[in-house]
Amino acid sequence: MKPLGWWLRHLHELLESSMAQVLDAETLTRRHWQVLNTITLGARTPEQVDAAMAPFVTGEGSMAPKMAELRARGWATEEGTLTDDGRAAHARVEEHIKAFRTKAVEGISEDDYRTTLRTLERCAANLEAG
Repeated sequence: MKPLGWWLRHLHELLESSMAQVLDAETLTRRHWQVLNTITLGARTPEQVDAAMAPFVTGEGSMAPKMAELRARGWATEEGTLTDDGRAAHARVEEHIKAFRTKAVEGISEDDYRTTLRTLERCAANLEAG
């Protein structure tokens, strides 16, 4: 049996590459999607987006360039809200993301999924405690 670290890394790589394929149809990266979704959830300024995304982008720097790219596409305004095209793009991509997530957990019961999350959370807490 392969160790936990191997499976975590392998799954991470599969999630990244599979999501990249999903987002490629819109010529988006995962970070673009996360910024678009974060704006949808109410973040308006680069600082708010950065704060909301901090756990996901450690070491990557500000997401302000991604916000600028969304504005250049006509999906976001200077005020940090989505345009009609941006809302339509978000809804379109969100459907693909939902299908991706459904596929990722196909065949896993709700109980097994929750147990897996609790197990990973416990492993993280053990290591954070030092």
